[in-house]
Amino acid sequence: MPDDQTALRFLADMGVSWRVVEWLRAQGYDAKHLRDEGLERLEDADIFSKAHEESRVVLTFDLDFGEIAALTGGRVANIVVFRLRNTRTPFVIERLSSVLQESLGALTEGSIIAIEDSRHRIRRLPIGKSGDDEPGKSEQ
Repeated sequence: MPDDQTALRFLADMGVSWRVVEWLRAQGYDAKHLRDEGLERLEDADIFSKAHEESRVVLTFDLDFGEIAALTGGRVANIVVFRLRNTRTPFVIERLSSVLQESLGALTEGSIIAIEDSRHRIRRLPIGKSGDDEPGKSEQ
């Protein structure tokens, strides 16, 4: 288990399967789902604030989080946005696993990682920070 892994904490949005959270927990991560706390109707900005207050990485399929993160006012944010055609849970877990192996450090520095079917992109936050739009390694 990498040292960074034990410090990384996740908060899954409602669109993310609870099975992804269970998988993260099985890997040794501190992960919770909005449903765990009865927060199913929490607005995106409030989800972002909660994740920031608890030092958690937001996991979401909601593209609005990129805009919210861009308007953070300098607050460090870490967001994983799934932009997948195949949204079946086993594939989501496979892609997330790959990204965590390749780009774990980016999630401790303030980044949005967009996970696509065969690649991922890292955007450092706040927007305009050196290293914006780093391509991730391609799969397959």
